[in-house]
Amino acid sequence: MSTLLRRFALLLALGASLLAFTALPAPVAQAAEVLLSQAKPTTASSTEGPFNAQSAVDNDPGTRWSSAFADPQWIQIDLGASAGISRVVLNWEAAYGKAFRIEVSSDAANWTVLHQTATGTGGVQSLAVSGTGRYVRMYGTQRATQYGYSLWEFQVYGTAGGGPGGDAGRLLSYGKPGAASSSQSDQNCWECTPARVFDRDPASRWATSPTTGWTDPGWISVDLGATAQIDKVVLQWDPAYAKSFQIQVSSNGVDWTPIYSTTSGTGFKQTLAVSGTGRHVRMYGTQRATPYGYSLWEFQVYGTGGSPIQPPPLPSDPANPPRLVWSDDFDGAAGGKPDASKWRADPGTGPNNELEYYTDHRNTALDGSGHLVMEARREATAGASCPPDPLGGSTTCQYTSARMNTGATFQFTYGRVEARIKVPKGNGLWPAFWMMGADFLTGRPWPYNGEVDIMEILGKDVKTAYSTVHAPAYNGGGGIGSPYTLPGNADFSDDFHTWAADWNSRGITYSLDGRTVFTLDKDQVEQTRGPWIFDHPHYMILNLAVGGDWPGPTDATTPFPAKMLVDYVRVYQ
Repeated sequence: MSTLLRRFALLLALGASLLAFTALPAPVAQAAEVLLSQAKPTTASSTEGPFNAQSAVDNDPGTRWSSAFADPQWIQIDLGASAGISRVVLNWEAAYGKAFRIEVSSDAANWTVLHQTATGTGGVQSLAVSGTGRYVRMYGTQRATQYGYSLWEFQVYGTAGGGPGGDAGRLLSYGKPGAASSSQSDQNCWECTPARVFDRDPASRWATSPTTGWTDPGWISVDLGATAQIDKVVLQWDPAYAKSFQIQVSSNGVDWTPIYSTTSGTGFKQTLAVSGTGRHVRMYGTQRATPYGYSLWEFQVYGTGGSPIQPPPLPSDPANPPRLVWSDDFDGAAGGKPDASKWRADPGTGPNNELEYYTDHRNTALDGSGHLVMEARREATAGASCPPDPLGGSTTCQYTSARMNTGATFQFTYGRVEARIKVPKGNGLWPAFWMMGADFLTGRPWPYNGEVDIMEILGKDVKTAYSTVHAPAYNGGGGIGSPYTLPGNADFSDDFHTWAADWNSRGITYSLDGRTVFTLDKDQVEQTRGPWIFDHPHYMILNLAVGGDWPGPTDATTPFPAKMLVDYVRVYQ
C-alpha cells in the first residue's frame, strides 16, 4: 500500500477526512499579534517525499510537511529577526506529535523551551507562549502513530521587528523623516543628512556641519508619524560622539521631555532602555567628547504604536548543517580558461601602489590536474602606468598577473566560503582570496561597501597568513584582523592549505585547515570599533598582486613566473 493510501486509511480510522480538515476555520490572531512565519525560510530534520518544510508556512492548508518515520524530528522557522513570540498554532495531519516541545533561539544553536507536552492531541493546537527569538521550532520526541510527524501549517504569532538586545519592541524609526541642528556635506562626509541614520544602513551616517555645527548643543530628531510608546533607543556613534546627551520625546516637535540623560557617554554602540510617549524622539547632545561635532551611523527607536514602515527582511542564516550551493573544482583540459559562467577576469592596474597589470585571463589557465594556475610574470604592458619599478625605474607596468571575481555571476549573503590554495614565495608577491560588498559594483566606494579578506599572504614572509575585515570605521592598516601561522611555523608555500570563513548574522569565524584561527563577533565589533556593515551580498575575488604598499617591492631573488595554484572554491549555505 502506498504511503498516501496508508495515511488516508489512518485518517479515516481517526474519524476525520481531508475535506473536513481543510474546512477548519483559520486560527484568529489576538489583537496585538502579527503572523510572523508565513513564507519565512523553514528547514527540517528530514522530509518524506515531496512534503517539504516550506509547505508548512505557505498558509495553504492543503500542503504539508512530513518527516521520516523516526524519533526525534523537528521543523524550524527563521523569522529573519528577533521577535516577541506570543502564540504558536500547529495544524497537524493525522501523523501528529504525542510528545513535543516548542522552542526559540537567537542563533539556531542554543534553544529555550516555551511549551512542552507529553499528551499532544493532534488536530489544531493554538498554544499561548511567551518568549523572544529569531528561530522557532517544533521538536518532536514521540510520534502518536507509526508514521512520522506531519503539519499542514506551523504558524508563529507575535510582535514583529524585535531589535538588538532581544526584546519585542518594533523598529519604529526606519525610513522616517529626520531633522537636525545642522548637517555635513563635503569631501569628508558627503550628504551626511539625518535620513542616513534612519535607513538601517550602517555604512551611512549623519554628522553636524564643520562650519556651524562643531558646537554645543547639537541634536537630531525623528518624526515617527504618530504617537508611540518608546521602550528602547539604539545609538551607533561615529568617533565624534556625545559625552553628555539626553533622549527626549515630544508630541509636537517643539516641547521636549527627557526620558534618558547621561554625562558619561561611551560612544560606539549604546542600547538604551527607556520609557516614554511621543511622536517625535530626539538625541540632544550637550557636550561633545571630541573637538569635532556629533555624528551617528544609526539612530534606532523601538516600541509600539507610531506609524512604522516595515523594513526589508534581514538575510537568513545558513542552514545547519549547510549545503553546497556553489563550487568550482577547476576540472578541465590543460590550458583551458576559468569557467565563464562562474568567473570573469578583472583586468587593469591594481590599487595600493601595486606594480602589476592584470590581464584578461591571459595569466590564468587550468593545469589539467584539477587546479587553476594564476601566474605573475615579469613583462611590460605598453600604455599601462604603474609606480616606478624598483628594478628598472620605469612607470610602465613591468609585471602582468591575474585577478578574477564572481561579481557578475554569483553574489551571496552568509555561508561558509572555502578555498584550497597553494601560494608562491618571493619578495613583493601578494596572493589573496577575499570578498567585496556587491554594492561596490554599483558605485558605492570602498570601504563603505565592506571588504572581507579570507586569506592574504606576503611572499616575503610565507610563514604568516592574515584574515581581516575593512569598513568605514576600521580599514587599511586599521582593519580588524589577525596574523596566524601553521603548526610548527611551517611554510605556506610548501603545500596546499584550506582557508574558510563561516559568515552569518552574528559574525565571521576564520579557519585554516579546519582549525579556527580568528573570530569576529558582530556585537563586540559594534561596541568597540564601529558599525558592522557585512550583512548584505558580497562576491568572491582571487588575485596575485605584485608589489604595493604592504608587501613591498620585488627584488632580484623574486622568482618569475610565480604561480598561485587553486584546487577548489566552494560556498555552503
